[in-house]
Amino acid sequence: MSYNTIRAAIEGRLATEMARSPSYQVSYQNVPFTPPADRPWLQTFIRFGDNNYATLRTINRQTGTLVVNVFTPQGQGTAANYTIAERIRALFDRLTLSGIIFDAASGPAQVTPASPEPYYQTQVTVTFEAYLD
Repeated sequence: MSYNTIRAAIEGRLATEMARSPSYQVSYQNVPFTPPADRPWLQTFIRFGDNNYATLRTINRQTGTLVVNVFTPQGQGTAANYTIAERIRALFDRLTLSGIIFDAASGPAQVTPASPEPYYQTQVTVTFEAYLD
């Protein structure tokens, strides 16, 4: 497994789910994106963490965190945002996906001030581990 294999599996699962109804646009790392002005949208990125020996051979254990920011129009309450966040949590919570082992999901945690503004923003995070060869 490689970093790009991990990224592609995670982004693919999220893209497939967010294409279903109700669908939401997703912003990915280092890809041009213009947020919709009046609809919810998501921003995702992967933070790779520690990499250490898993065996004495050539396999390393790689940790990381999936971060998904949920943006909803400001001034309309939290219900829509939390509904989307619950959908994200259910998508990755305690999942094993293509050899990537996810822990329990955390959030939604409110992010203040939202970046970019003017949105109501929460964040769902899920730590994971995978094995690189």
